Amino acid sequence: MADVKYFEVIIIGGSYAGLSAAMALGRSLRKVLIIDSGLPCNRQTPYSHNFITHDGEKPSEISEKAKAEVLKYQTVSFLKDIATGAEKVDEGFKIITQSGKAFQAKKLIFATGIKDIMPDIKGFAACWGISVIHCPYCHGYEFKDKVTGILANGARGFHLASMVSNLTDQVTLLTNGKPDFKEEQTLKLKQHDIQIVETAVKTIEHEDGFIRQVIFADGTSKPFEALYAALPFTQHSNLPISLGCELTEHGHIKVGSFQETNINGIYACGDNTNMMRSVALAVSTGSVAGAVVNGKLVEENF
Repeated sequence: MADVKYFEVIIIGGSYAGLSAAMALGRSLRKVLIIDSGLPCNRQTPYSHNFITHDGEKPSEISEKAKAEVLKYQTVSFLKDIATGAEKVDEGFKIITQSGKAFQAKKLIFATGIKDIMPDIKGFAACWGISVIHCPYCHGYEFKDKVTGILANGARGFHLASMVSNLTDQVTLLTNGKPDFKEEQTLKLKQHDIQIVETAVKTIEHEDGFIRQVIFADGTSKPFEALYAALPFTQHSNLPISLGCELTEHGHIKVGSFQETNINGIYACGDNTNMMRSVALAVSTGSVAGAVVNGKLVEENF
């Protein structure tokens, strides 16, 4: 294994949250290493919305511009690699990468995001982020007045239906099994003419990721132009858990108001810490994490 290289802060994950944290640290002259796989969860999404000054831009263009800005600060380095190992050491933390490199830092920031768990539905993954979408705020305006399905059940399905009903009056709930709504929720859905289909979804027919119709297990079909889906997820990296970081009941890394985890010296920001998945919030939490880590280093060294 190569010799260990030392930094003040290692940021694992170099998308919006990680880059934002790095900028705050770079502007404070901290020696920072960003390790990133180059595989963000929104890589199929054609356009990003609801982030002022960048509305309608491609996600990759936003992150590439951000990366170029951050790397103008000479104390910040960027490595395209995957962090595969982590351990607590006397002077902080040691990180091992897939390529066999070793690094050590006083502080860690995890901006690793989450990994969506795709259902076993043919065509689903090809449409994810294009016409199979997760967030009315990120994508809803572009699908206003469109024939829309919601692949969800129970509280999540009801919540999405209520949000989407403000964008289109052509909404169908696909519960993929017996509906699980409270009596008052079912009444509300009927009042808003939201149809419920409980037959399992088998296939999503599409053209280059744009839905044409949904094929059900009984052979019937229904045309759609958009489909919201509430997916389960897992942490994109298991390193925070291996170091002892606690998770919330929903599976996010538990952090305080300053993005600190329960492990001293470890911080987290972005989608891995909250259910509000957006570029704007990722940038915000990353900026907080970077500023707080710099403040901690000042306290320790001054």
